[in-house]
Amino acid sequence: MERILIIEDDKSIAELERDYLSISGFECDIAETGNIGLSMALANEYSLVIIDVMLPGRDGFSVCAELRKQKDLAIILLSARKEDIDKITGLGLGADDYMTKPFSPSELVARVKAHIKRHKDLTTPKTEEPTIEINGLKIDKNARRVFLNDGEVIMPAKEYDLLLFLMENPNRVFSKDILFDRIWGMDAMGDVSTVTVHIQRLRNKIEYDSSSTQYIETVWGAGYRFRC
Repeated sequence: MERILIIEDDKSIAELERDYLSISGFECDIAETGNIGLSMALANEYSLVIIDVMLPGRDGFSVCAELRKQKDLAIILLSARKEDIDKITGLGLGADDYMTKPFSPSELVARVKAHIKRHKDLTTPKTEEPTIEINGLKIDKNARRVFLNDGEVIMPAKEYDLLLFLMENPNRVFSKDILFDRIWGMDAMGDVSTVTVHIQRLRNKIEYDSSSTQYIETVWGAGYRFRC
């Protein structure tokens, strides 16, 4: 059973979160202050921690930052503050998600499940082949390096993730919305135009002619696919 820690000073909200998560099969602990919550999170094994930003004593941002330094787990921040700067601050400190109050308990459960699954996918050792190669384009998954005709192509993390996803699913069409959700996450800052920008950057690096479609093809009105 997955274990979750709720750090929330409002008892009614904490119990509501606990009840919905318990119904969905999670084991939940509650801490009412930032200091107690941080101590519990460091002393025990949790799959995910839900942290309210406005806590007595040590605030949620501080708890998140310290926890991220010492633990590899999923973190969701909750706050009644809706300003973009708060969201940017929380995500910048290492939170996986930021939800504003009031929120739907069902949505919280859905996000908890999604982040636990995504974290498991990222941390579970893969047994498949360590490299993938299509028409002279090769990815070394263990080293996170890309090679084109034996020459290395330098790529930032998101460009690499996008290319790897497309190459692992050749000849399948993916919409911009699906690609944005898979690579950037359901609640990432930005919008689907980010996908278009990153596709163009990939083409500039791997296509012999950036206007051609040797590797990444645009399917008008549908999305993109990697040609194999």
